Amino acid sequence: MPDRPGPTISVVIPVLDDAALLERCLQSLAAQQVAPSEVIVVDNGSADDSVRVASGHGAVVVSEPRRGIGYAAATGYDAAGGQIIARCDADSVLPSDWLARIQRAFADDERLGALTGPGRFYDAPPVVSWCAAVFYMRLYFAVMWVTLGHTSLFGSNCAFRSQAWRAVRREVHDGPDVHDDIDLSYHLGAVAVIRYAGTMHVGISARPLRSARGMAVRWRRGLRSVVVHWPHDFPWLRWSRRDGHVDRVPSPAGRRPEVTSSIARPIDHQEVLVSSPIPDPGRVPDGPDFTDLPDDRDVAPDTLANPDGPSEDAGPVEPPD
Repeated sequence: MPDRPGPTISVVIPVLDDAALLERCLQSLAAQQVAPSEVIVVDNGSADDSVRVASGHGAVVVSEPRRGIGYAAATGYDAAGGQIIARCDADSVLPSDWLARIQRAFADDERLGALTGPGRFYDAPPVVSWCAAVFYMRLYFAVMWVTLGHTSLFGSNCAFRSQAWRAVRREVHDGPDVHDDIDLSYHLGAVAVIRYAGTMHVGISARPLRSARGMAVRWRRGLRSVVVHWPHDFPWLRWSRRDGHVDRVPSPAGRRPEVTSSIARPIDHQEVLVSSPIPDPGRVPDGPDFTDLPDDRDVAPDTLANPDGPSEDAGPVEPPD
């Protein structure tokens, strides 16, 4: 019996004046073992050749005049027509099996709503790269796991079901003062299982590490991305709502009625993998309910002894030390 085709994947890349790095990113996408159904490059007002580079590689170019990666990312997600939305950044260099692993993970696990993995700094000296992996990358996942009660998405290396995005589209904070991946993690974590794949690395630039001012801005936005969800999402309240769940935190009672009332029914795997038209961001379309996931409380988390993460792409794990 032939294998069922995997879900289609739209790749979304926000860009602002990053033509040279975007060229390398798109070259790595062209070498994927599994081709995306589309590549959407969201131009956030570039003055360089970013648009020309994107068009030259056959990408769909979407313009977002409001400056900020949150605005740009959301515009790209809204335009995506694939069943899975894969997100990377213009400075990402993707291994050839990146999309294959994403497609396989979502095809194999109907409970999976979002998948993420770490980055490796490809343009830093070995010692700096190692220190950054420990004190920047692993620290990010560890702190956000404590803060959220589940894994956080990492914007340079993540993917999620398009219907999960549409379920939370009206709730995300897409302004310039928040990290879009952290904010999206809060909302997706209420309606979908988010998993960490420690071996699903992508290459990323070490540019953020080279500027003290830039790091300060990133940390300030990170703090803002957390505080904007308080008080109803204080960490101890999120942990109390886990109720034995491994990789998601259900919404508090009485919240998100506009989502649960309109699409409340059990998830159906065949239905989840059916493409839907580009949604109107102003409404929540009909579709399977990501708030009514199968119970994951009988799944024990893997040990954290292996700092590189699990051997399986979509195992229910906590982030590394």
